[in-house]
Amino acid sequence: MTGREVQQVRSFNRFYTNLIGALDYGRHLYTPYTLTEARVLYEISHGHRVDAADLRSSLSLDAGYLSRLLTRFEEGGLITRGPSERDGRRQRIALTEHGRATADLLEERSRDSAGTLLKRLPGPDRNRLLESMTAIRELLGDTPEHPAPVLRLRDPEPGDLGWMVQRNAALYAREYGFDLSYEALVARIVAEYAERYDPLWDRTWIAELGGERVGAVMCVRDGIEALPQETGGTPPSTARLRLLLVEPEARGRGVGQALVSACVGFAREAGYRELVLWTNSVLSAARVLYERAGFELTAEKPHHSFGRELVGQDWRLPL
Repeated sequence: MTGREVQQVRSFNRFYTNLIGALDYGRHLYTPYTLTEARVLYEISHGHRVDAADLRSSLSLDAGYLSRLLTRFEEGGLITRGPSERDGRRQRIALTEHGRATADLLEERSRDSAGTLLKRLPGPDRNRLLESMTAIRELLGDTPEHPAPVLRLRDPEPGDLGWMVQRNAALYAREYGFDLSYEALVARIVAEYAERYDPLWDRTWIAELGGERVGAVMCVRDGIEALPQETGGTPPSTARLRLLLVEPEARGRGVGQALVSACVGFAREAGYRELVLWTNSVLSAARVLYERAGFELTAEKPHHSFGRELVGQDWRLPL
């Protein structure tokens, strides 16, 4: 792969993005909605029992931004929000009659826009274009016969917590040379979670691509041993993100971002005032995810752990 090839891909992306009007969506389709707003309406209209958390993960949206967008939709009479049938702490989103008509109009105008694009070309050129589009999708792994794997975040099932211990131990040994003491630490964290789990304050997500487990993360009370009812009923103020894991073959596909976004969104909805985490500087890819989510590095300290000389890092996100 050469720099020129990379530049060709980026140049094509800019050209096509401008062509379809993604940078000026409202003007091209004569609607008051941005591209992101239209994508959210599309997902709601084509989904079944859509939750706000599902929208965050499927569209890789910041929880705060999505919340503000849904509030505008609700104030505009496009959607209704209520407790999810699956989890009373989650919001179920549904289109109103006005919202359904709006989504249908957007879909119709999008089809018309694509039709106008194709009409500009004579038959043979149109066939070449469609064949080239099919080739691009096939080469990048997204065809009707072989669709790109769907990313799904779900609650853990029996065996998933054990899988988290095994995969953390195996990957960190292979990629960073961590010894058995790291596996022991992960096992203690997972056991503590299972023993002290409180659905109001703690949550684990398992990420799947095409039905295969490819990642996980936990959001727990900071100092999980202190249950609110054991401290005079005072709600915990700090949540901790723990054991973020993405399998190598799934990296670069939005899995890590979806897991971190789910953790941030849950912490906000649960009423925590801040979300913290501890990691090591060698985990550079994770650092990018944390910075993108708004975390700030608050402290660094060298230490010898897991058979390695490391630099531990504390990160914090005010909620």
